Amino acid sequence: MSNVEVSLKEIMTSIEGALGTALVDYTSGMALGTMGGGKDLDLTVAAAGNTDVIRAKVRTMEHLGLKGEIEDILITLGSQNHLLRPLKGRGGNGLFLYLVLDKKTSNLAMARHQLKRVEAGLDV
Repeated sequence: MSNVEVSLKEIMTSIEGALGTALVDYTSGMALGTMGGGKDLDLTVAAAGNTDVIRAKVRTMEHLGLKGEIEDILITLGSQNHLLRPLKGRGGNGLFLYLVLDKKTSNLAMARHQLKRVEAGLDV
C-alpha cells in the first residue's frame, strides 16, 4: 500500500466524523487518491471543484500582495464541514488534502490538528 493510501486510511480512521478524504493535485484538478465518499459525495467531482477554490485564493493573495501560505480553507455547509489543506514541504507543491466532515459527529479543532499531523508524515 502506498504512502498516499496509508495516509488517507489514517485520516478516515483517526478523525471522528470523517465522511471522505482525497489527495488532490490543484494544477490539474485530479484526485491522486480518495477514500470514503459515496453516492451523495463524489470525491473526484468535489476534488476538481475545490481545485478552483484553492486557485482563486492563491490568485487573490497574489493580487493583494499578501505574503505567506494558506494553512487551510474551511467551507461550512448545513450538515458538513469541508477542509482544504495545501501540502507544505518537499514534494507537496501543488497538492492539497481534502477532508469532508459530518458536522454533528466531528470536532473541527481536533480534525484540523489530526489533518496537520497526517500531512507531516505524508511523503509524495
